[in-house]
Amino acid sequence: MRYLILLIVTLLIAAPGISTLPPIDRDEARYVQATKQMAETGDYVDIRLQEESRYKKPVGIYWLQSAALIVTGQGADAPIWIYRLVSVLGAGIAVLATCWTGSRLFGPQAGLISGLLLAGTFGLAFEGHIAKTDAILLALTVIAQGALAQVHYRSRQGEAVPGHLFWAFWVAQGLAILVKGPVAPFISVLTVVALWALERDIRWLRNLRVLPGFGIAVLIALPWLVAISWKSGGAFWREAVGNDLLGKVAQSQESHGAPPGYYMLTYGLYVWPFGVLLLGAGLMAIRKARSDPRLMFLLCWYIPFWLVLEAIPTKLPHYVLPAYPALALIAGWAASQTADFASVTLSRWQKPLVWLSIFGQVVVSLGLAALAVLGPIYLGSGASGAGFVTGVAVLAAGYFAFPRNGQVELRRVAYALAASVVTYSLLFTFVAPSFQRIWISPRIALAFQANKPCPNSRLASAGFGEPSLVFLTDTETQLTGVQGVVDHLLADPACAVGIAPMRDAKAMQDEIEAGGRSLSQIAEIGGINYSNGNDLSLRMYRIAP
Repeated sequence: MRYLILLIVTLLIAAPGISTLPPIDRDEARYVQATKQMAETGDYVDIRLQEESRYKKPVGIYWLQSAALIVTGQGADAPIWIYRLVSVLGAGIAVLATCWTGSRLFGPQAGLISGLLLAGTFGLAFEGHIAKTDAILLALTVIAQGALAQVHYRSRQGEAVPGHLFWAFWVAQGLAILVKGPVAPFISVLTVVALWALERDIRWLRNLRVLPGFGIAVLIALPWLVAISWKSGGAFWREAVGNDLLGKVAQSQESHGAPPGYYMLTYGLYVWPFGVLLLGAGLMAIRKARSDPRLMFLLCWYIPFWLVLEAIPTKLPHYVLPAYPALALIAGWAASQTADFASVTLSRWQKPLVWLSIFGQVVVSLGLAALAVLGPIYLGSGASGAGFVTGVAVLAAGYFAFPRNGQVELRRVAYALAASVVTYSLLFTFVAPSFQRIWISPRIALAFQANKPCPNSRLASAGFGEPSLVFLTDTETQLTGVQGVVDHLLADPACAVGIAPMRDAKAMQDEIEAGGRSLSQIAEIGGINYSNGNDLSLRMYRIAP
């Protein structure tokens, strides 16, 4: 029954809005466009984004999204929500795997609470709504770490280790490698190293049968790795390992650099509204860990990975997401001790963390409420009833999740979760899609479909080059400069369509007229490119008949 409850709650959080929220630039749009091209070409080995190779990540997410297209009977022209089903599935599996782990370590009640807390976090809700790797990676990481935690605890207790844990761990690792390379194995290695450093005992790993298990993981990932190595001439390894992985470790990439402490500051957003609650449970666990190997494992899962990420120059909020289930499991343990979450006496070094967490919860709650209420006014067509209700739900979630008298009652946690469900459902279904000024690509795509002179017309775009435009129009859409748009129009004067900044209108007109043609404006699109913050004033053109 608890797994059914968790599945329903997760679907209520992750599914609403996947069809109304436009494709998100830039990562989601790149993933879905590459999958779209797999469906168009039938090539499920090579990963391409238009004519360029896309070798930053392995093929797993593209295969899963391609499977969604096939299972639903959709092809290359499938809407965005089909691709997002994979992330909804990942969110659901992550929550169920968290419950499974908590139930085996601490009992059914703790497992249920752990799953509910993870399901209610903003990080899981957001990643469950967008079609990229992180929700699936989270699911596979929790399965692997959950199996590893049970092997560790049973071994320490002198109990027999069920064989399914061996298979769960190694199969999850192999699949995780196909999804996002070494991230999940790295988390497990860090956990084991930290446990060895604290316990000075590594004998429990014998029950994991490392050599045959490693062989299973390799066999899962190896066929595609061999195929792409041959097909790309080794370019996959140079890009994925040399440029992407090592580049992120050595220096900040793609303007995503930040100093240490970044994940402490973003913690309040990604685990909202349960940030203070999870931190309090974590501080309690630190005091009990020496006498409880279960808590020791969970702390060794979270803390080393968090510290490593803080040290790496390239930072994004979702990088730390695979560590948050450990905090949810600790909170499940804390809640199962009594009817209420027990309060803790804070040490001197712990008090700043608590105050920072409290500050973050207040700021995020107020910020999300303001975004819900004011966003439709300044970015959409005006005040929104859904936005107002969302703002109220946000404040309610933040209030009920906040500790009262040093404790958080389970009843209040349930209220906070219910308010979170309302928040995410309305936010992703109605509020965010209403921000029309930032959704440039859907409006360009609609104008293109309404005004293209030929069924096979192609679009060239200058001044706006986001991958979502390619996904929503056509793989052959050109992301180019003003001269490229001019050349595109002149090359096919009967059917070609172009879009360019208004400021370049005269220069384009002069060049078109020099070629014996005249330029015809067919649409105007304005707004804000949220990827870089630029204000846009664009015009769509064709050659006058």
